[in-house]
Amino acid sequence: MAQKASIKRLQKEYRALCKEPVSHVVARPSPNDILEWHYVLEGSDGTPFAGGYYYGKIKFPPEYPYKPPGITMTTPSGRFITQKKICLSMSDFHPESWNPMWSVSSILTGLLSFMMDTSPTTGSVNTTVAEKQQLAKSSLAFNCKTPAFRKLFPEYVEKYKQQELAEQTRQTSPKSPQESNTKAESEKTVVNPTKEDSEGGLKEKRKKKKQGLPAWIIVLLVSVFGAVMALPLLQL
Repeated sequence: MAQKASIKRLQKEYRALCKEPVSHVVARPSPNDILEWHYVLEGSDGTPFAGGYYYGKIKFPPEYPYKPPGITMTTPSGRFITQKKICLSMSDFHPESWNPMWSVSSILTGLLSFMMDTSPTTGSVNTTVAEKQQLAKSSLAFNCKTPAFRKLFPEYVEKYKQQELAEQTRQTSPKSPQESNTKAESEKTVVNPTKEDSEGGLKEKRKKKKQGLPAWIIVLLVSVFGAVMALPLLQL
């Protein structure tokens, strides 16, 4: 059962987040339990997590803000083991280092920063850059399968639907006239040289036929013909 102090504090933090959102961070309390918060971290550009949406939960103790919360991540990220508590200085793994001045926004900003790091900790996992990128690409589709995510973050569900629609449109849309013309020109370039070569060969053969016999053969034939015609005159 949440204490009045924790309820008042968490309500104040939620109003602050709504008024001044934190970059790459969205967090909302559960409608049925103010001590259970749900968050989405957006992967930063220039990192293997770019384009990813990482959903998780923060479970606050009734004694908050005097005791730290537990933090888990639901979305596979390639950095943290899903559904397992993450060891941070701001989590219940280290109550001795907890500062009551820390808030939901500072906790999640710290989590996002630590996510970009490669330092091992309880709840972390080692994966390649390519694996992280592939998980980032499929993260939104994964999240939309979770009922709590769909209920608390409808804007991300709508984003996923738009992405799916854009992908379907891209796959089914007919080729543009420019692409068709380019393909036709390409085929023409491949086919025409062969046709021209064939026509050129026929023209060359016809030309050779029209040229007739060489000149020296004609002279030889005329000489022989003249000799044959002269034989009767010699007999006279």
